[in-house]
Amino acid sequence: MAIILFPLKRTLASVRACVRALYKYKYCNRCFVHIISAPIRSIMDSNGEQLISCTKWGSVDGQSIEKYTLKNNAGQEVDIVTYGATITSIRTPDKDGRIADVVLGFDKVEDYSSTVYKPYFGATIGRVANRIKNGEFTLNGKKYHLAKNAGQNSLHGGFKGWSSKIWNAAIQRNQLVLSLLSEDGDEGYPGDAIASVTFQLTIDGELRIEMKVFVTKATPINLTNHSYFNLAGHNGNASELYKHQFTLNADHWTVTDTESIPTGEIRSVLGTVMDLRNSTILGDVIDKVPGGGYDYNFCLRVNDTANERNLVAKVLHPTSGRYLQVFSNQPGLQFYTANFLPERETPGIRGKNGTTYFKHGAFCLETQNYPDAVNQENFPNSILEPGQLYRHTVIYKFGVVA
Repeated sequence: MAIILFPLKRTLASVRACVRALYKYKYCNRCFVHIISAPIRSIMDSNGEQLISCTKWGSVDGQSIEKYTLKNNAGQEVDIVTYGATITSIRTPDKDGRIADVVLGFDKVEDYSSTVYKPYFGATIGRVANRIKNGEFTLNGKKYHLAKNAGQNSLHGGFKGWSSKIWNAAIQRNQLVLSLLSEDGDEGYPGDAIASVTFQLTIDGELRIEMKVFVTKATPINLTNHSYFNLAGHNGNASELYKHQFTLNADHWTVTDTESIPTGEIRSVLGTVMDLRNSTILGDVIDKVPGGGYDYNFCLRVNDTANERNLVAKVLHPTSGRYLQVFSNQPGLQFYTANFLPERETPGIRGKNGTTYFKHGAFCLETQNYPDAVNQENFPNSILEPGQLYRHTVIYKFGVVA
């Protein structure tokens, strides 16, 4: 039996040309959809070691959620669930070979799907990551009104963005491919959007994530992965986070108002706490950052958006020796130091293995287009037209220094 990576009936109704190509050629080069053999539940290496495995991980609204574990032969493992195409765990060794989970998350899918508190731990964000001012934009003379889930603004795709959807899963060779159909009008956005996110863990410690989208109407698209990292371990909290050393490959940043909406000004980082072009200990500067920590978009020095290996950020935790390098083809990077996690004086958020998470307990490096680009003429274009392919690659490379 063969399956399609995207829901067949919905695709037949909304993307007929693509489906005709699928039936005839088993591939559509307009929307990157494949028909593949199914269902593959695990992948082995030449020694019989399982490199990708699948287990059940609860249910949401009566639909089963699956957890996929990607492994390499260097002792690294990544867990990804079909709810929100979410990374729930990244386990990697320190300089002494001790394994730690370096991303924040929850033990149960019910905590990810809860509407009480939504930190977006590890989720794939879409259709549009970050904020859209007043939850509206005008495209081709028509004004669109989006779900307003952050005051008067729209954040991370709305109340039920792609981080709250259940994705389809398939294994292709040594990759996990998750796919989704977002229908016309979803959270106010025009057009059907067919999306896939491919995860691959390589032998040299790279977690490679490739996000692709094809649409049936012009619509803004801006995806990101929202993993919260702490290289000391997910239970490290602020005391360890402040020891991290950051380097960002950015000469400018986008100035924002009190609601974190860009004003349109692109300002130089020179001589400010936004200048992280040289390795900077977070604890030395975080108290000087407006807003209680970093939550700003940095304009990356990316000369070639076709090159997925533009080095955009480096992070080192000296005590463990772990480092993280981030490569991407995107123009922007949202650097966020978990300022909106609860204060230390509160009960906090109960996370994995009984750990309690607090403010400044982690950092996010979200590769993206600039926030609210759909409403800012001087920002990079965020509109995807029918027949075009959105392709966003981010690589998280983990390693150790002696």
